[in-house]
Amino acid sequence: MPLFSVPKEVAVGTAMLGVAFATGMLAGKRYPSLVFGTPKSSKSIIGKSSPLWQYILDHSLREHPILKKLRLLTADHPWSKMMVSCDQAQLMANLVKLIKAKKVIEIGVFTGYNTLNMALVLPDNGRVIACDINEDYVKIGKPLWKEAGVEHKIDLRIKPAIQTLDELLASGEAETFDFAFIDADKENYNEYYEKCLRLIKKGGIIAIDNVLWSGRVLKPRKDDLATQSIHHLNEKLLRDARVNISMLPMGDGVTLAFKL
Repeated sequence: MPLFSVPKEVAVGTAMLGVAFATGMLAGKRYPSLVFGTPKSSKSIIGKSSPLWQYILDHSLREHPILKKLRLLTADHPWSKMMVSCDQAQLMANLVKLIKAKKVIEIGVFTGYNTLNMALVLPDNGRVIACDINEDYVKIGKPLWKEAGVEHKIDLRIKPAIQTLDELLASGEAETFDFAFIDADKENYNEYYEKCLRLIKKGGIIAIDNVLWSGRVLKPRKDDLATQSIHHLNEKLLRDARVNISMLPMGDGVTLAFKL
């Protein structure tokens, strides 16, 4: 489908992302760690991995004070590498604003950094359906959702995400969501994608995190189901005529699928 057949905001966003991708590839040639390293680790999130990484953060990051507070709290957690990188979160927020989203799905909440990030840019009547199975991690971020004044925008569902997605479909919410962010168990990535594609309206965006998986997608082992799942979805997305895509070397790799 021609690019002009989707909303103007999405067309502009796709063009901008093409520039971002080219810039990322050029940076990656000189600083390979930006592409295949572990930029989601606490060390990289704080900006100590390379001078260029720190420069990027110093000259582009506009982080809400409470978001920063939650990021630093999460950086001390043993599983801090599961948090989305702050520059990637900012891009997600910019996309949510660009398409004037009101309804968002997040699959994989962890401490709620990206949940808060997206809730902050939604209108007051906006809503994030936040899916996770571990409430212990979320308890770290929930007080900060309240402190930021966005707690009422977040609908936390502590149950398997597939169950929540099925419930949304059964309740007639197909093609009513604007944006989805997938960052949970990799073995179910394809199912998450397919259900989100049904829930997202035309012109909406699905962001799929960890698509480079620290480079393991280059040679997936037969016994590595997580890597196999990501690799198969990457190959599927390349041929999927239902969406336009951009795969960005940001964080651990993120693919943006624009529903046609």
